[in-house]
Amino acid sequence: MKNTIILVGSFIVCCCGTSQNSTSTNPKIDSHTSVNTELTAVTYAESITAKELKEYLYVFAGDDFEGRDTGEPGQKKAAEYLKKQYQRMGIPSPLGGDDYYQEIPESYFRGGIKSSENVLAFIEGTEKPDEIVVISAHYDHVGTDKDGNIHNGADDDGSGTVSILEIADAFMKAKKDGKGPKRSILFLHVTGEEKGLYGSKFYTENPVFPLENTVTDLNIDMIGRIDEKHEGEDKSNYVYLIGSDRLSTELHNISEKVNTEHTKLDLDYTYNAANDPNRFYFRSDHYNFAKHNIPIIFYFNGVHEDYHKPTDTPDKIEYELMTKRAKLVFYTAWEVANRAERIIVDGAKEGE
Repeated sequence: MKNTIILVGSFIVCCCGTSQNSTSTNPKIDSHTSVNTELTAVTYAESITAKELKEYLYVFAGDDFEGRDTGEPGQKKAAEYLKKQYQRMGIPSPLGGDDYYQEIPESYFRGGIKSSENVLAFIEGTEKPDEIVVISAHYDHVGTDKDGNIHNGADDDGSGTVSILEIADAFMKAKKDGKGPKRSILFLHVTGEEKGLYGSKFYTENPVFPLENTVTDLNIDMIGRIDEKHEGEDKSNYVYLIGSDRLSTELHNISEKVNTEHTKLDLDYTYNAANDPNRFYFRSDHYNFAKHNIPIIFYFNGVHEDYHKPTDTPDKIEYELMTKRAKLVFYTAWEVANRAERIIVDGAKEGE
């Protein structure tokens, strides 16, 4: 997650803010998703496992990728690794052929950052292919420090990156079984987040699919650890959700419903408060979608003692908890992608 707070107008906070405890006690959700469809979702959600997440992460957050600094060789290796995983799973690129990279030129960046690339994979919807559900995470990190220590970024954001791989694999298994999503799903691995949300900004300025056709962005940035507030077995079954109700009450209610029915995490809305001094709503890649009036959810475990340090390593990840959090994203995406009607945007627009 980006360390530097992005400055935006305070009027956005005022118009988009919500209270800490915004759980709906009687969620109104689309009733067209059948019981059989929900049972199908459970079948494929079970393919998301702690074992596979761990296997992915020990590679992705290993020293070979040299901290995945934007534009540097380690980041390029990480991009190639993601591409190979999608090819192995049989998930195509929306760009066609062997090209999984949305190239970002050096001229787009500031501060001497070299050219980089977002990595994209795509499952086409069966009934509403022009409507796009985006699942995003940044795959870059901060590289090495002046002493040569590698910042592996296992939680930030290796956890989000490999969770998308498992979620994508689950959707592809459904697709191969003839039970693919009605809407299309774009798996978007963005670069340059740590440098200033560059990759997601570039995508939303140069979208592969029209932004008006983008239904939601579910953004995963750090879901592998437990923060100080939630230490202890009685408090550790949680995830922070940010932004779920700011633009679409319906999206928020869907999230609450699938969690109640399936993952049963404690959904913590502390950082969704309008007066959150950390301003996390503006500090990860979902924001570049939200400012275009696209409903978002930001999944987050909070800051911990190893944040942006060389000690953010895969051996410290809570893999079973991370699996539950990844399944929450999967179930939410499944519901949004398969419901009869597109979710309604009823929140404040940018600038209002």
